[in-house]
Amino acid sequence: MMQLNETHDVNLRSWVSAANEADCDFPIQNLPFAVFRRKGSDEAFRGGVAIGDQVVDMARVAEQNLLTGKCAEAAAACAEPTLNRFMSMGQEYASALRLALSMALREGADRALENCLIPMDQVEYDLPAVIGDYTDFYTSIHHATSVGKLFRPDNPLLPNYKWVPIGYHGRSSSIGVSGQEFRRPKGQTKAPDAAEPSFGPCKRLDYELEMGIYIGKGNAMGDAIELDQADEHVFGFCLFNDWSARDIQAWEYQPLGPFLAKNFASTVSPWIVTLEALAPYRAAWTRDESDPQPMPYLESDANRAAGAFDIELEVLIETPKMKAEGTPAQSVSLSNFRHSYWTVAQMVAHHTVNGCNMKPGDFFGSGTQSGPEHKEAGSLLELSNGGKQPITLANGEQRTFLEDGDTIIMKGWCVKEGAARIGFGHVASTVLPAN
Repeated sequence: MMQLNETHDVNLRSWVSAANEADCDFPIQNLPFAVFRRKGSDEAFRGGVAIGDQVVDMARVAEQNLLTGKCAEAAAACAEPTLNRFMSMGQEYASALRLALSMALREGADRALENCLIPMDQVEYDLPAVIGDYTDFYTSIHHATSVGKLFRPDNPLLPNYKWVPIGYHGRSSSIGVSGQEFRRPKGQTKAPDAAEPSFGPCKRLDYELEMGIYIGKGNAMGDAIELDQADEHVFGFCLFNDWSARDIQAWEYQPLGPFLAKNFASTVSPWIVTLEALAPYRAAWTRDESDPQPMPYLESDANRAAGAFDIELEVLIETPKMKAEGTPAQSVSLSNFRHSYWTVAQMVAHHTVNGCNMKPGDFFGSGTQSGPEHKEAGSLLELSNGGKQPITLANGEQRTFLEDGDTIIMKGWCVKEGAARIGFGHVASTVLPAN
């Protein structure tokens, strides 16, 4: 697993002053990657690295030959319109580039990168990678149990859940970057008292608070990735909103699982925080003694010791009324990724144990990250108890599910004594009326 090194030193400061502010998402200890260009321009998209309120333009870094060896090779790959080739190079190259950038951005460095910086408020983003395949997991037992009670009161948690990291194959073509707007989906729904289904816009539109996981170096078809080797194949994490049409889902999900209820839109945050940057926030993972213990291919001392990640996750809602009145978005829930029943390494190991081949840029959704308390619910489905108990916002508005014009904002960060705060930025997206 990723080890602490000099890039994690809490005392490091940058000559980019904004990176030294206490609540900054992007201090010098972070250095996440994205794909960007100047806002409103016809420039080519290229890789960038966040530092404070600036973006390091990796195309300019590569053009000016500011790095050597593996770092120069990594910078050249990072300067491309997608990060897939950079991801494919593996942790050795990503770590070398991150160290070189850390050294160049520290206080006392010669500021050779100064002419490679572009203010963050002057850029726009694209998806950081071509996502060839997308698998959505279901790793929060709290979410699975809550939803199960609503859909299957007599059998809320199916028996395989505690044995298998459950997932389904999602639709990568409708994944968009933060700022995505999408039309309310249409489909078949069936009311409990109706004799037959009807067709029309969904009435129970929901968000799902998830982490996104990008695969870096792939594996050959037929070769499984062992649990303790999974870190070598994970590039990093982002925030992920997996939109869901709950009424469409209720009608279609048996026997083969989600389909039109999930494939109309999903939204990622632009910045990918590397596994290395998150090393200070790894946490012990446990399994209740009364539950089935993982099979050998999903079990190791290393996974028990540091398989989890302590990442705070928040959901905020901004209604059209809030926008019109200029009032800020309101927080509706706060959870943490450490509540996950299965670890990222277990997801990777299980996904490939049958010989499935991963490719650079492939993407996992963690599943909705709800915690054990009601206030930690990662969806409106849970917060409103299936639409039976509306949540009331500070301005008096109520929501059971989302209305047209609503914007959902998700944030994530890591913070603890003795380590630098690491942030993910945010992911925001807005519901438009159905066509």
